[in-house]
Amino acid sequence: MASQGLLGLLFLVLFVLSIGTTIGANSQLSPDYYQSTCPDALSIVQQEVAAAIQNETRMGASLLRLHFHDCFVNGCDASILLDDNATFVGEKTAGANNNSVRGFDVVDNIKAKLEQACPGVVSCADILAIAARDSVVYLGGPSWNVRLGRRDSTSASRDAANAFIPAPRFNLSALISSFSAQNLSVKDLVTLSGAHTIGLARCTNFRAHIYNDTDIDSSFADSLQKICPFTGNDDVLANLDYQTPTCFDNFYYKNLLNKKGLLHSDQELYNGNSSTDSLVQKYATNNNVFFQDFAKAMIKMGNINPLTGSAGEIRNNCRKANMYYV
Repeated sequence: MASQGLLGLLFLVLFVLSIGTTIGANSQLSPDYYQSTCPDALSIVQQEVAAAIQNETRMGASLLRLHFHDCFVNGCDASILLDDNATFVGEKTAGANNNSVRGFDVVDNIKAKLEQACPGVVSCADILAIAARDSVVYLGGPSWNVRLGRRDSTSASRDAANAFIPAPRFNLSALISSFSAQNLSVKDLVTLSGAHTIGLARCTNFRAHIYNDTDIDSSFADSLQKICPFTGNDDVLANLDYQTPTCFDNFYYKNLLNKKGLLHSDQELYNGNSSTDSLVQKYATNNNVFFQDFAKAMIKMGNINPLTGSAGEIRNNCRKANMYYV
């Protein structure tokens, strides 16, 4: 009996320790992570993001998108920033990223300023998370306390990017599955899709929707067909939110109610499914609720499998693992 009691106690201790380790990995992310090691980190990122958006308004959406596409591939570890090398093909040429994701030069500039202020301290993964928040705020959206302390991966995977980043052609079922794979809910899907209230999309990504789908306003489709023919002009751009494309607001959802979502995947959120339709209606009528839920969802997304503690590294150059840095 005594030995059984000791075994039970040992099992309980190990169980508690295992829970503590799991919780500890997540709890290492903190809004105050750089308070003592790089106190100017947040202001440096904010200043550089503001300058980049002032130079090109579209850059706000681009920086937000970098954070999304990074976190959906093996976690928020800045793998999307890595260039190809002799050991792997990176994520920049994956289907969802090739000739599409941008903002790498802005991240380089931010990293250079941070390296001057506090060398080897602020990770590229945290830069992406902060820059995403600052971009949303600059364009009129909500703010949130970004949890920090992520470390950077030393490798990337184009195959993983092709497998995990949701595509514009996805139907609702595929979108739900894609978000579920990241432990994000249907509500998170609808809320985070609101990021499409800013930014642009290429003709090649919305062509099928404006020519083949029936769940689109005919006059809206006609107007888009004038700039995006059935063949050619693949790189012609259109606003994801045709009404207020440079303002972070809830017009994205209002557009969906009127069957004026630019992408097939956008309009799928309001297409007869009671759970997603009700959320679209809620956000379309209440901008404050959308802002509150978006901030919460961004914090949740930013916590997808971060590298913490001694995992990964703090890259000196966001494009290269330190072993390749010269």
